[in-house]
Amino acid sequence: MKEWYDKIQAAESVETLEEIRIAVFGKKGVLSAEFAKMKSAPNEEKAGIAKELNTHKSKLMALLNDQKNSLQTLVLERAMKEEGIDVTLYASHSERGSLHPVMETMDRIVEYFVSMNFSVHTGPMVEDDFHNFEALNLPKYHPARDMQDTFYFSDEMLLRTHTSPVQIRTMLHTQPPIRMIAPGAVFRRDYDLTHTPMFHQVEGLLVDKEGEVSFANLKYILEDFLKYMFGDVNIRFRPSFFPFTEPSAEVDISCIFCEGKGCRVCSKTGWLEVLGCGIVDPNVFEAVKYKDVSGYAFGLGVERFAMLIHHIGDLRSLFEGDVRLLEQFR
Repeated sequence: MKEWYDKIQAAESVETLEEIRIAVFGKKGVLSAEFAKMKSAPNEEKAGIAKELNTHKSKLMALLNDQKNSLQTLVLERAMKEEGIDVTLYASHSERGSLHPVMETMDRIVEYFVSMNFSVHTGPMVEDDFHNFEALNLPKYHPARDMQDTFYFSDEMLLRTHTSPVQIRTMLHTQPPIRMIAPGAVFRRDYDLTHTPMFHQVEGLLVDKEGEVSFANLKYILEDFLKYMFGDVNIRFRPSFFPFTEPSAEVDISCIFCEGKGCRVCSKTGWLEVLGCGIVDPNVFEAVKYKDVSGYAFGLGVERFAMLIHHIGDLRSLFEGDVRLLEQFR
């Protein structure tokens, strides 16, 4: 049996050990043959022979397992050494990342309003009917509540369609004066070149004592903001309607592609609509139990701004994750 101890210790691979295992412990192996010889041995010697063979069997199996573990460890160490990466070496080529154009635009917008002393507030994306509609002067019959526009979970719960509910939540827990913006994702059932089911808004609200806030204040802050975002552009305010503001206006800038001369992008008008605004409707203040206050609000789509700033033609391309597009914004 000594030769098999030597062979196991001399084995240099797991494959060789497997051959030895079969030769020693297999059905036709050495141990099976030795146990078979016991039939012809005198009865008084059989017990001694069986004990000796079982001792060899245990020792050989233990030695074989130890040698196998040692060889497997050597194989693993060799593979780790060969496949290892020297992290102290400089890479021959590295890619520089960048902010997504939507997030970069969002950061610029937030940066401006924070510099004007607006605080930043966030709220839940799953909203209830009161905060998303009722408190914003959107009664049950209003078309904006149609199922085609809103993702409903039930009659009372839905995915928020704007970030205005954050303004309501802030007013319910804070007394004026309030000077805030609410950036975040919103959801509507729409999908085409200029609409996606999920997009981002930044909405602003300023509330102070009655008589302290005017449309002139709103006009000044928005004109300064739009020049900060788009440079030296012309700005106009057009009368409009929003349920939560009165009076209301939509704000246009002179087309940044044709400089107001008229082109395909601005439909030959020379103007591009960029945001909506207005003086907060008294019904909104009544819903949050504010008295003797006045305020203004505004809202804009971040993707709309990103498309104009970066000259992107299809809104959907901002959400497809195409590296070829994103590489352009490094």
